Amino acid sequence: MKLLLKLAIRSRKHLSLLVATLLTLLALTFASQLEMFALGIMSDSGTDFFSLFSSGKSENQFTQNSVKYEDVQKQWGKIDTENKGEITKQDTAIYLSKNKKTNPLKWLLNKARRKFAISSNFIALVGMLICVAVFKAVWLFASRYTTQLLAIRVSRDLRQYYFEHIQSLPMSFYQEYNIGTLSSRVVGDASQISLSINSCLTNYLQSPFTIISCLFMCFYLSWKLSLVIFFGVPLIVIPIVFFARRVKRVTRQLQRNQEHFASFLIDFLSGIQTVKIFSMELFSLGKYIEQNDRMAVLESKTAKYGLLTRPILHAVTTLCLAIVVLFGLYTLGMPLSQLIVFCGLLHLSYEPVKKFAEENANIQRGIVAAERMFEVLDIRPHIEDKDGALVLQGFKDTIEFDKVWFRYHGDWILKDLSFTIRKGETIAIVGATGAGKSTIVQLLPRLYDVEKGAIRIDGIPLTEYTQQSLRETIAFVSQKPFLFCDTVAANISFGRNFSRSEIEAAAKRAHADEFIQELSEKYDTMLAEAGQNLSGGQQQRLAIARALVKNAPILILDEATSALDALSENRIKKAISELHGEVTQIIIAHRLATIEHADRIIYLEHGEKIAEGTREELLEICPQFRLMWEVMYRTKISKTTVG
Repeated sequence: MKLLLKLAIRSRKHLSLLVATLLTLLALTFASQLEMFALGIMSDSGTDFFSLFSSGKSENQFTQNSVKYEDVQKQWGKIDTENKGEITKQDTAIYLSKNKKTNPLKWLLNKARRKFAISSNFIALVGMLICVAVFKAVWLFASRYTTQLLAIRVSRDLRQYYFEHIQSLPMSFYQEYNIGTLSSRVVGDASQISLSINSCLTNYLQSPFTIISCLFMCFYLSWKLSLVIFFGVPLIVIPIVFFARRVKRVTRQLQRNQEHFASFLIDFLSGIQTVKIFSMELFSLGKYIEQNDRMAVLESKTAKYGLLTRPILHAVTTLCLAIVVLFGLYTLGMPLSQLIVFCGLLHLSYEPVKKFAEENANIQRGIVAAERMFEVLDIRPHIEDKDGALVLQGFKDTIEFDKVWFRYHGDWILKDLSFTIRKGETIAIVGATGAGKSTIVQLLPRLYDVEKGAIRIDGIPLTEYTQQSLRETIAFVSQKPFLFCDTVAANISFGRNFSRSEIEAAAKRAHADEFIQELSEKYDTMLAEAGQNLSGGQQQRLAIARALVKNAPILILDEATSALDALSENRIKKAISELHGEVTQIIIAHRLATIEHADRIIYLEHGEKIAEGTREELLEICPQFRLMWEVMYRTKISKTTVG
């Protein structure tokens, strides 16, 4: 519960709305109490003979069974002050409203009857009821609206903060959490927290005030009758505590299962082509049914514990109210109007408890959801800018890897790696799969930090630069291009304010303009999710255009031509070669044809540098590279012969 309240007051801009919510909830409680008094006024038909003319010597006037003639004479003069010889209801109301010894509730009812002449003024009675109804309706709407508005804004800010936070986390975080897990928490958990905050504000802010104020009035009106409360409280608290623990435990299991369910669904939808090709629809359906049935079982348990509390509490409160009515009428002799007000106030004090029990399952789900959200929000990024970090102003001289070591999950990926790249050079990094090539280009923009050694740009370690300025200096093309649902032009500019001419020039250099011109709306054509309305080669050329339009001094291509056909690959190869000397290029490739123009080639094996030099030098000194080259050459000759 503390987590939910912490979220509600997390931002200062929520404090004013939280105060407004609290005030409207208190006003609603007052309106409900006023409604009970209005019912008492409606049902009050006047003062009975015994309570009016009793001597007052009895401890409780309601239990008086006889009145003496001298008591009537004594009281008559006090009531009939004008000696009219008769007593009206108005005279009685005036007398009782001035009598301080009268029951507080009775005194209040008489005050109202005297003020508005309700016993003889039907219009005043109707007007009073309308005013009370409108007053409560206004505060009922205001309290519910402000409560939901606060919950909505907290949920909105939480989703935004969550997204901002996970973007600041290192790549290792995304290897521990899958997409289904993260999306489930930002969508499902944030929505559940919103609903639970709504319930929490009502149950933890309004309910205590309602219960305390109503019980205080009940004790003030009749402390004997209020003793029934001590009989009902244990019977109410025990079921709430009992079921709350079970609801929280089952909810934690349910949300964990929902997370797995979301991950499973995303995995199978992303691999639907493979499922269909292998005719494994029944297999995937079986897996889906297994997860779905498991979730239904947990949902059934949650529903059982959540719904069972209300009937139990309803039975307890009904029993308590029955005892109050019987004890008040036949033992204390309370008038019906006062008994109605008392029961109404008692009902108002019991109702928040019953509502709390009903909403408790929702609150427990919100607590679990908040714990899961904070499990991610409490993760601190270990790659952060130092205080006073430098802003990298372009690239002037060299990139140096100095005895770099890096490991992942305990295994060393790079081992004592050293090399230098000079400005304007084109460097190719080759090697077998798993040699650590992609790791090198992920260390350069600080997606990871090195374990030992250092990477320097212009003689200064990367850790001394701000991450933003470092990454602004680098243009990156990955093996799997990321395209989002927007226009072609927006995908190339990627959030930057490039002119249309700059976008088109970059597309032409990446040889993407030729297929863009064939699209229905050219550069304004909307792309489908993940660019599904484009081929793999077209997606790759858009990614290359995005890198080129950035005009960064360092260009990294990580298997950037892997999805291209031979013709497109030659065009990209030409475009890259045209950048020779203009930008510093770091190229990773399995297909050696794309690195023929490289100034130097670095050959890696098991994270270690085996050889470095030009293509001709490596063919002489590196048997592994020579073998790769010969395999590629034979394949190329074979394809030419077949053609």
